[in-house]
Amino acid sequence: MLYPLTFRTIFKDKIWGGQKIKTILGKDYQPLPNCGETWEVSGVNAGSSHENVSVVQDGPLAGKLLTDLLREYKAELVGKHVYEQFGDSFPLLVKFIDANDDLSIQVHPNDQLAKERHNSFGKTEMWYIMQADEGASLNSGFNRTVSREEYVQAVQDNTLMDILNIEQAQPGDVFFLPAGRVHYIGKGLLLAEIQQTSDITYRIYDFDRVDDKGQKRELHTEQAIDAIDFQHHDEYKTRYEKTLNQSVNAVTCDYFVTNVLHFDQEVMHDYSQLDSFVILVCVEGAATIQTDGGRETPLKLGQCALIPASINSVTIVPDGEMTLLESYVPG
Repeated sequence: MLYPLTFRTIFKDKIWGGQKIKTILGKDYQPLPNCGETWEVSGVNAGSSHENVSVVQDGPLAGKLLTDLLREYKAELVGKHVYEQFGDSFPLLVKFIDANDDLSIQVHPNDQLAKERHNSFGKTEMWYIMQADEGASLNSGFNRTVSREEYVQAVQDNTLMDILNIEQAQPGDVFFLPAGRVHYIGKGLLLAEIQQTSDITYRIYDFDRVDDKGQKRELHTEQAIDAIDFQHHDEYKTRYEKTLNQSVNAVTCDYFVTNVLHFDQEVMHDYSQLDSFVILVCVEGAATIQTDGGRETPLKLGQCALIPASINSVTIVPDGEMTLLESYVPG
C-alpha cells in the first residue's frame, strides 16, 4: 500500500554553490566542498547509474527507486491521466538551489526543440524565494523588446547585461519561467525550484569564471539562439497574495500547478477529484502530514513529500506558522 513518500536528498556540487543547504536547510552534503543544489524529487534517469533518481527514505518502500515504483504502481502512484501522458517517466523535478555566486545566464528549450535535439522534455520552471541576502537579485527575460539580431550583437559585444530584466528578490517572491525565457539566479538567493523533468540547459554567458582547473565552462551560444523567446513582458514577477490559512494559487501552466499553503492551524486537503500525485515542499517552518490509518509524515524546512494519487486526502498539522508549496500535474 502506498503512503506519503519522502526521499534521500541528491546533492550537487556546483562552481557557484555555497553553504546554505547546510546552514539554513540543515542538510549535510559532505564530502562535497559546497552544494549548489539538491534534487529532492527526481526521476531524471542519466544512463544506468540511477544517480539522479530519487530513493525512498522511510517506511516499507525504503530503498526503492522512484522510477521502479512508477513502473510497479503506475496510475496508483501518479494518476491515470498523468500515467497516460507520461508513462514510466516521472514528469516533475523538485530542487533547492543555493546561489553563493551568480549562476550562468541561460535558457532552456521547449518540448519540441528538446525532443528534436535531445529526445528530452523541455524545461519550464518556477522559483519560490526562500531566503535572500540584502540586495540579492535575479534575471528573468529582457528589459525591452529585443530582436534576434540585437541579441546576437549584445552577446558578441559583451553587453548582454544591458538588455536583461533584473529583479530584486525577497522571501516569498515567485517567478514563473516558461521554456525559452533567458534567466539567471543571482548570488545570495536560496530558492525552491519546481520544473519539468529535464536537465537540458543552454549556457549563454558564464561571467568568464573558471573552475579549479582554470577551465571555463562550456557555452552553448549557438544552440541557445533557436531556443530563446525574445518577447518582452511588462511584468515578470508572479502576482499572488500569500494569505494566512488559505491555499493561494501561484502558478498554473500546462506542466504543473503550484499553490502556496501558508497555515498556522490544522487543515484537511481533499485530493479525491485530483487525477495526479501531489508534491508538498516545506519552504518555511514545519508540519506533520496525516493520512488515513494514522500514518504521520513530519516535514520540516527543506523537506518534501510525494502524496500518491491513490491517497484521497491529507490533514496538514502545522507546528506554528509554516508554508508549503503544493504542486501537481493538471488534468
